[in-house]
Amino acid sequence: MISYVSGIIKVITKRSVVLETNGVGYEIYVLPLVLEKAKSGEELSLFTHMHVREDAMELYGFADMEQRIFFQDLISVSGVGPKSAVTIMSLAPLPDLKKAIVQEDASLLTKVSGIGKKTAERLILELRNKLTVSEEDKIDSSSAGTSDSQSIDGLISLGYSAGEAREALRQVDKDITEVKDRIKAALKMLGKK
Repeated sequence: MISYVSGIIKVITKRSVVLETNGVGYEIYVLPLVLEKAKSGEELSLFTHMHVREDAMELYGFADMEQRIFFQDLISVSGVGPKSAVTIMSLAPLPDLKKAIVQEDASLLTKVSGIGKKTAERLILELRNKLTVSEEDKIDSSSAGTSDSQSIDGLISLGYSAGEAREALRQVDKDITEVKDRIKAALKMLGKK
């Protein structure tokens, strides 16, 4: 089992990076946030999960151990494969995903293609007792959680990527709670780039 890889980025694709380590290139599927920051020729270290199927062995990489553990929790649920798990993890920051599961909010999870209401409910049922959400995260994102989901949808409909939308919304003052106001403030952040 390969659980950690560190090396130089040789190739960047739409879903993966190839890291060269001691003359060997490892293709590692990563979250969009990692891809956005990746630059060819730079060093990158990832915690990895090796997914073995009859016809393939794939490596999935994560910035920290917490992400890897959450990924492994997701794929332990029947009907959720590694590609669906990566897509789920790309929807929102990890604390927001955990909060949605703990608070039994399936709406965020059903935005993933292939994750219907039944699979989302199964995810919640199987994972809600495994996950912990800190009190700070509960207070911090209680009102912003649903408005950020709606704000992200609004920014995507305006042509921005989910990653760009999330990054801009992170910079918006937490006191701004109305969806339209959060979108306006995020657009100002995006306009500064």
